[in-house]
Amino acid sequence: MTNHQKRLSVPKSWPVERKTETFTVKAGAGPHGESGVPLLIILRDVLGYVDSRKEARYALNQDNVVINGKQVNDEERPVGMFDIVAFDEREEYYRVFPDEGGRLALTPIDEDSAQSKLGKIVNKRHVPGGDIQLTLHDGQTLLVDETDEYDAGDSIVVDNEDGEIVAHFVYEEGALVTAVDGSHAGDIGTIDEIQVTPGSSQNNVLVDREASEDDSRFETVEEYIVVIDENFTEDNE
Repeated sequence: MTNHQKRLSVPKSWPVERKTETFTVKAGAGPHGESGVPLLIILRDVLGYVDSRKEARYALNQDNVVINGKQVNDEERPVGMFDIVAFDEREEYYRVFPDEGGRLALTPIDEDSAQSKLGKIVNKRHVPGGDIQLTLHDGQTLLVDETDEYDAGDSIVVDNEDGEIVAHFVYEEGALVTAVDGSHAGDIGTIDEIQVTPGSSQNNVLVDREASEDDSRFETVEEYIVVIDENFTEDNE
């Protein structure tokens, strides 16, 4: 198996230049599936904190890089949407957020905001014992009581230290959302209408943009929509 990935074939969410060189690093196994960006790309290509894989390995061995509350020392560890990347020694904290075009970017946040991570519920099922298992967009799973009213499409905020759910945002008309893929990736607005499509086709979502000089409304598919809270709009101003 090669440790290299051709730049021209990387997912469009990866923040790398595709025509400057032939290869880039390959993501290791972990969260976010094929869309996960290797940590090395964040350190080298996005932040410019290192110039090579060797420098990245040295930096990570100092135990100063933390993702979602856990120290990381693997430069191939995938990083993806809504992850919290912290550099404790520098006192720098970032949320991974899609920018225009769907490429992942780092949004600076404060230390308090870095203590928890938002996740979109993509699956909900019963498990033995009577609990409900929620699966989030990055593959993380959580057990909740069957009386808790969580549904696929909702978003939750999970404490990075103890894994407890500290906030819940319902996917419904009027909810504040962002598009994370497609031609409107990075746009923020409120759901005006959820158009239920019969059969196996995806539902369409009409969203009223936040203050914008462009058309005040956009349409996208349900899969691309994530419910957020007002802190996201403040962080991205």
